[in-house]
Amino acid sequence: MTLLFLGGPLMGNAFAQTPAAAPATADTGDTAFMLISAALVLLMTPGLAFFYGGFVRSRNILNTLMMSFVLMAIVGVTWILWGYSLSFAPGLPFIGGLQWFGLNGVGLEITNYLKGSNPVEVVSYAGTIPHQAFMIYQAMFAIITPALISGAIVERMSFRAYSLFVLLWSTFVYAPLAHMVWAKGGFLGLAGGLGALDFAGGTVVHISSGVSALVAAIVLGPRKTHPDRLSPPHNVPFILLGAALLWFGWFGFNAGSALSVASGTSGNLTTNVATTAFVATNTAAAAAALMWLILEAVLRGKPTAVGAATGAVAGLVGITPAAGFVTPLSAILIGFITAFVCFYAVSFKHKLEIDDALDTFPVHGVGGTVGAILTAVFATTQVNGGGKDGVLRGNFGELGIELVAIAVAYAIAGVGTWIILKVIDATVGLRVKEEAEYQGLDINEHGEEAYNSEFGDRPT
Repeated sequence: MTLLFLGGPLMGNAFAQTPAAAPATADTGDTAFMLISAALVLLMTPGLAFFYGGFVRSRNILNTLMMSFVLMAIVGVTWILWGYSLSFAPGLPFIGGLQWFGLNGVGLEITNYLKGSNPVEVVSYAGTIPHQAFMIYQAMFAIITPALISGAIVERMSFRAYSLFVLLWSTFVYAPLAHMVWAKGGFLGLAGGLGALDFAGGTVVHISSGVSALVAAIVLGPRKTHPDRLSPPHNVPFILLGAALLWFGWFGFNAGSALSVASGTSGNLTTNVATTAFVATNTAAAAAALMWLILEAVLRGKPTAVGAATGAVAGLVGITPAAGFVTPLSAILIGFITAFVCFYAVSFKHKLEIDDALDTFPVHGVGGTVGAILTAVFATTQVNGGGKDGVLRGNFGELGIELVAIAVAYAIAGVGTWIILKVIDATVGLRVKEEAEYQGLDINEHGEEAYNSEFGDRPT
């Protein structure tokens, strides 16, 4: 009794204390999904390397592969230092701030890291996963986007100039566009902006890289052998391998952009955006590959392996901005339409005699533009309550908003790329020497060769 009496005040204080609220913890399923999706998107970069590498001459394949692989090194560092902060930190409508420089303040928190900026209701980018998981997922987009540009400038640009170009381009072109479309308070996006729909990168990734590729091809000039002595692809199996890896990785690219595997509701309907995006991605790629093969068979007599690979990639590009907003039937139409337009864009490019070596603008620039427009046509809140209805559901204004986003992406990518290339040309130069171009960039730029045949058989 005495012990109870003496301990009463202490016990009273203990009972009176309110336990501290447990900190919010990340959802393990969503976190695993996002880390796997990030790995899939990273896989797309070596996939792109093999896709592009199969097209070029054998004496330039290592250089072409390296133009993709080096992005994993360059952007893998700069994204941590300043790229993520400029792209996603709260700041101006056109660019983020530098408060997250070096990932300062970017940790394992899952919410409230965006508090204090407008719109006030947005307090995180993904409320069930660590902030760093979202950051590293977005890093993979920043890595592959400038790598796409390399398809227009292969076999003639020096590796030093290219490395400097992608460093500057990812900072001054990609970061502002990513901020405007996807960041809180961005000028074009859904979180406090005009309300443009771009689920996984139609404007940010494909239009920006496609337009930049076209400008780069024009500024750099044609290869010495263009258009009189063009060579066929040196390794078609590499092209098919690369396209297959891209198709596989694209599930992380599009389905991962849902940022969660959880189901939700839109009105009386159950939704699951990750599943919707996954199904749409595969459907559009299949439809586009089929359309490309039909066009080749009808117009050229024979369907080709290169055509199947190119058509699939075009369909994947076209569905990217729409993946989380459209039904499977709409995805089929988007695949068909995108492949049809890109097929004729490739033919038209050859008539212009612009040496966009691997058709980057006709596939990514044109495909991204078509996909962005069709997103505004086919989008429906029945599959994604966080999106918007499109033209077919009476929202004609969305098409105008999408056209504004397309125009902004064209302007920033085109002007920014031109300025960057002119600065590099005036300082370190853009092209390799004519002799090196004829001999091959592998041996001249990297001191090695892929097959040890062209230079390895010389007598000692």
